[in-house]
Amino acid sequence: MKKLDELVDVFAKLPGIGRKSAMRIAFDILDKESYEIDKMINTIKTAHEVIKPCSICGNLTENDMCDICSNGKRNKTVICVVEGTRDVIAFEKSATYNGVYHVLGGKIDPLNGVTIDDLNIDKLINRIDIDNVEEVILALNPDLEGETTALYLTRALKNKDIKVSQIASGIPIGGNIEFIDIPEDIRASYQYFTEANMSKLKQIGYPCNFYSLEEGIDDYVSNYLLQKRYF
Repeated sequence: MKKLDELVDVFAKLPGIGRKSAMRIAFDILDKESYEIDKMINTIKTAHEVIKPCSICGNLTENDMCDICSNGKRNKTVICVVEGTRDVIAFEKSATYNGVYHVLGGKIDPLNGVTIDDLNIDKLINRIDIDNVEEVILALNPDLEGETTALYLTRALKNKDIKVSQIASGIPIGGNIEFIDIPEDIRASYQYFTEANMSKLKQIGYPCNFYSLEEGIDDYVSNYLLQKRYF
């Protein structure tokens, strides 16, 4: 059925929703009464119209300022930098952080068209210049794009008279996996040693030097991102 397929396609486009899950949602929608469907549509439409980024930090809010930025009891001298609002929610659930946040709206990922200019970085620097910020905590995901973004921000803020720190995440950059315990259920089958013999490339005439991941990120940030040369 064409209309059913179209409905399934709509839900399948949502993040984390596979084709089977989209099919279940579609059938559940079809089983509902018309008034329930109208209520869902109005709720989605109203949320889309009313919820917007906070004018200060970029967190989602129904007002000009989010509840965190407008809370006089929060420590505004400490800013935790995150990728998105879902990260803010996760930190708030822990109830251990009393500072404020800054939502970048993503991370540097030129291969997917996300550059420095697409992120909420200028507002972060302006907040530091205007407010009496003492510390910036980088709480970005520990993948290649997250580490690249963190390194860029560290370089961009190095001339500011503030402390820049980064939250620990499992194996830190520069850490040694040798000291990380292997889960018991895979110890017998785990491949403990993997190495690509790059000397073979040298033997056939490859003239360039090889670099570590950390050296590559440092070169990319210093000589490309900071210069706004993305490719």
